[in-house]
Amino acid sequence: MAGAGDPRRVAMVSVHTSPLEQPGTGDAGGLNVYVAETARELAARGVEVDVFTRRTSGDVPVTVELVPGVTVRHVTAGPYEGLSKNDLPGQLCAFSAGTMHAGLAVPEDHYDVVHSHYWLSGQVGWLVADRWRVALVHTMHTMARVKNRLLAEGDTPEPRGREIGEAQVVEAADRLVANTDDEARDLVELYGADPAAVSVVPPGVDLTTFRPGDRTAARRAVGVPDDDELLLFVGRIQPLKAPDVLLRAAHEIVRRDPSRGARLRVAVLGGPSGSGLDRPTELVDLARGLGIADLVHFVPPVGRAELAQWYRAADLVVVPSRSESFGLVAVEALACGTPVVAADVGGLPTAVGDAGVLVRGHDPAVWARSLDDLLADDTRRETLSRNAIEHASRFGWGATTDRLLSVYRDAMARYAAGLRGGPSALADAGTGSRP
Repeated sequence: MAGAGDPRRVAMVSVHTSPLEQPGTGDAGGLNVYVAETARELAARGVEVDVFTRRTSGDVPVTVELVPGVTVRHVTAGPYEGLSKNDLPGQLCAFSAGTMHAGLAVPEDHYDVVHSHYWLSGQVGWLVADRWRVALVHTMHTMARVKNRLLAEGDTPEPRGREIGEAQVVEAADRLVANTDDEARDLVELYGADPAAVSVVPPGVDLTTFRPGDRTAARRAVGVPDDDELLLFVGRIQPLKAPDVLLRAAHEIVRRDPSRGARLRVAVLGGPSGSGLDRPTELVDLARGLGIADLVHFVPPVGRAELAQWYRAADLVVVPSRSESFGLVAVEALACGTPVVAADVGGLPTAVGDAGVLVRGHDPAVWARSLDDLLADDTRRETLSRNAIEHASRFGWGATTDRLLSVYRDAMARYAAGLRGGPSALADAGTGSRP
């Protein structure tokens, strides 16, 4: 149950993607999982949660109960369909108005804190928290200035308007939640955040669903022969996630030893997203162009139980992202006991720990060597598998939510006292209103 000083009710804002959506395609991904899982955990502790998200279909009810204590509230802002994430800044006024209108149906002190996710939601959270006179906690999830530093060749940079919007949210928020120490540094160094206002709260993993299991049974369930070498990519298909690096590395492995083509398999689970929507067949075309189309299997996004089977079936899970605030896929795979080979960027070193291999850069030849060396070393993979289970056990959603509650308590107390930004704000005590 909620403890002393804990919020009674939390309003979460997730404008561009709903916790009800299937992760792995469109704009649905780790953020969806984060919102859904932390909301569930908060409800289990007796904290009621309302999640405000944009309505994308006339068939979706205005309110949906995710679990007892968690209500997803669909706000009409613009046409239901046909809007990309890049179109949504023009709908923030409508979304804010719809959210505040929904708030008219409850008492003025109904919510104790607003927690916004992603910069679009932060713009809305800034307004509604000020209207409801409560503290604003914000989680970026990704940041434009970080993504633009690590842009894939030919990918579209994040617009200047997003950078400005993110800086505004950093200034407005009472507390900022970073997934890792690296992300906290980026908030301070790239956006001028007050270090005392930033709290590091690693995301979690569903340790009930994602757990070790029988590899043979898992392979039978997903249709993979026992003697195949399976490399698995899970995520949205877009340049930022760099699935092309895996395909090029697989091609390099087979080029060096053509006999490997009889056993090597690559599975890509996910759908086009972001700038990948402009070229939805690009990865399929790449596999054909490389001459490895018969080795690569494209699988649409699947539910969590089936996803766990794919993780267990894989020899290695490959996360070659160019930017990653944390790397939820990596931790899910580790929880299933599968070693991970990941890019040495962003939050992936934290997510992977000593349970995988980190690769510098995105040279396919370097990735091919790392993957091939690990596939050939059964003993090392077994050691990494043991490390994986131990490492992932530290990332349960319960631990994440405990830390979030601490952030909420601190934000609420300081807002009530008219303070912002931690100890350095003591000299700036005022009315508690935002700039």
